[in-house]
Amino acid sequence: MGKSVGRRRVALSDPLDSGAIEAVVAGRHGAPFDVLGRHVIVLNGEQVTIVRAFIPSADSVSVIPQDITSDDAISKPILMRRVRPEGFFSVVLPGTPFTDYLLEIERVGRDSVRVPDPYSFTPVIGDFDLYLMGEGNHHELYEHLGAHPQRIREVDGVAFAVWAPTARRVSVVGDFNHWDDRTHPMRMRPNGVWELFIPGVPIGALYKYSVLSWNQGYQALKADPFAFAAELRPGTASRVWDLGGYEWGDDAWRRERTRADAPDAPISVYEIHAGSWRPDTGSDTPQVTYRTLAHQLAPYLNDLGYTHVELLPIMEHPFDGSWGYQVTGYFAPTSRYGSPQDFMYFVDYLHQHGIGVILDWAPAHFPKDAHGLAYFDGSHLYEHADPRQGEQLDWGTLVFNFGRNEVRNFLVSNALFWLDRYHIDGLRVDAVASMLYLDYSRDEGQWAPNRYGGRENLEAIAFLRECNSVVHARVPHALTIAEESTAWPGVTQPVEDGGLGFSYKWNMGWMHDILQYFHREAVHRKYHQNEMTFSFMYAFSERFMLPFSHDEVVHMKGSMVNKMPGDHWQKFANLRALYGFMYGHPGKKLLFMGGEFAQWAEWNFAGFLDWGLLDEHNPQVERHRRLREYVGRLNLTMRSTPALHELDDHPEGFEWIDGSDAAQSVVSFARWGREHDDLVIVVGNFTPVPRYDYRVGAPVAGRYWEIVNSDASEYGGSGVLNAGIRETEAKAAHGKEHSLSLTLPPLATIMLRLTRDE
Repeated sequence: MGKSVGRRRVALSDPLDSGAIEAVVAGRHGAPFDVLGRHVIVLNGEQVTIVRAFIPSADSVSVIPQDITSDDAISKPILMRRVRPEGFFSVVLPGTPFTDYLLEIERVGRDSVRVPDPYSFTPVIGDFDLYLMGEGNHHELYEHLGAHPQRIREVDGVAFAVWAPTARRVSVVGDFNHWDDRTHPMRMRPNGVWELFIPGVPIGALYKYSVLSWNQGYQALKADPFAFAAELRPGTASRVWDLGGYEWGDDAWRRERTRADAPDAPISVYEIHAGSWRPDTGSDTPQVTYRTLAHQLAPYLNDLGYTHVELLPIMEHPFDGSWGYQVTGYFAPTSRYGSPQDFMYFVDYLHQHGIGVILDWAPAHFPKDAHGLAYFDGSHLYEHADPRQGEQLDWGTLVFNFGRNEVRNFLVSNALFWLDRYHIDGLRVDAVASMLYLDYSRDEGQWAPNRYGGRENLEAIAFLRECNSVVHARVPHALTIAEESTAWPGVTQPVEDGGLGFSYKWNMGWMHDILQYFHREAVHRKYHQNEMTFSFMYAFSERFMLPFSHDEVVHMKGSMVNKMPGDHWQKFANLRALYGFMYGHPGKKLLFMGGEFAQWAEWNFAGFLDWGLLDEHNPQVERHRRLREYVGRLNLTMRSTPALHELDDHPEGFEWIDGSDAAQSVVSFARWGREHDDLVIVVGNFTPVPRYDYRVGAPVAGRYWEIVNSDASEYGGSGVLNAGIRETEAKAAHGKEHSLSLTLPPLATIMLRLTRDE
């Protein structure tokens, strides 16, 4: 036991009401600063100073004054009286001899420790910050709520803060206080924010909030909604973390990315699930880390010519099977693959190698896990109270209450957080359609109309507009991409023009139609030509991204190559033709991992891609390798050919040649760049019959060079090419005065670029 020589006991009685002591000891007191800490009061006509502490594990506690204002005799430790055996201590001193002090705590069999009293510190969060939060306009809310290592009054510790307005009492519990919810009850501030500065809590400490509600005694241990890190599942605690200390090296990328992410830039996105892309062969376990993934992924993407990678949600989530879409830690990169600084390294490394990083973001719904946001303080705090709006029946999740200022503030600040602290280039917003419609996936009687009697979710619409407006104002280069599967108008129109303000919208209609077309046997395709051509009717109504995403290769839908009909040769030919048509079609491109080398199996989040298909011992390896080379060729061609990207969202960048040749299942059109002589003709023949001397009208007379042919033998095709330069003839076709005589390979897409003599 530590020494206690020289202590002085002062025999004055503490007038504190026994009920208040009982509430503290029982862990029910909602205003601990009214009881604990230092208090100056008038007792029996005399001014006195009272110090109280509740330390359940202590055998004795003393006060050690730090700034003596009177009577040097009491500068030594002052032994506090043990008021309750559970660990409630108190001392009453005449006058106001000090304002700052330490507590000396003694425990049997251990050395005494001297620590600052958490209840001697003033509030950390300013009134203006609380005001902005209540207004819904605090865009850096993550800098105040959560757990923040700080130095206050020359004392190192952590400032904890959480929003829980219906709580009766909130305590910080963790491995630093034996998870005892009586030890560190918090101070309640306006707007229902609770805060407490706890000295001595180290970086990496595990913690939660113990919430006791006024609502029928509801009590729960909650992870921190603003935590920057979390423990590895199946653990559910938050982890104290400092996001500082990482030295970024991506300044060059950040200077140039406004141009790289512009609407006229070539954008080709490789979508991955970090945990199932590729095993770490250099470690004892196959699980990759953020750092090993960066080193594997950057050269792979550069070899294939991709401009961006999109990660399925890496925000902390408890259930692997949710793929990250059921988030419990919106501000924490998942600990599955390393620390926050490790994820910073991942982003930084890709940026330094010319690759943009997009994150999937899930603001539409969240899981019901007991440690998460659900019923956070004994009320429907984050979710809508009406189950007709607050529950997403398809996924068994809860829907955010977008009409609440603090909830919108939480989500907007979260979007900015990833763009700011992690240098992310864009956010793909999941399940936007479920946010827009009150009756989304609901039967009659399961939804309530808006105040005008309509089915539109007015609060969610306002949130999306606000979020996009704030993001694009604060981070002008940032991409926001909507997964929106309906015909909602103006998804990518500016907010000031009545739109939702997204940068791009996934073209789900195109994806559905073209996959349905290619799934058909070639002999039946002539009856369904509209499935190939209909998307051009609305191709410029929005700024589109053409996705073949993870959703298309799970749940018995088949892998990309297995969606194709025919024998092995035809399956690969169809897939090459499909990808060629995708790259010819206006819109930015996205392909999910494994599709680039024709993985046969559906994606399995619990495994890895079948890289063995590319192994030299695989007898079919050439087909898979050559398909991957073909995808790389498409990316590089798109990036080097302005006509294939400059006017993706402008109708003047597209011109029909012939979309009506259903009898032969042939489609032809032209793509234009900004320069008059920047022209590419795209022709697709979607039957296994080669067509010779097929005449295609040419918008411009001249010489054309075949820059893509999906049937080239180098990509695994039959080698039916348009070799050399093809020159137009003065023969009318398709309403053009000049035309080209082409050979159309079987099940193939070709592209020809206009060349000019120097």
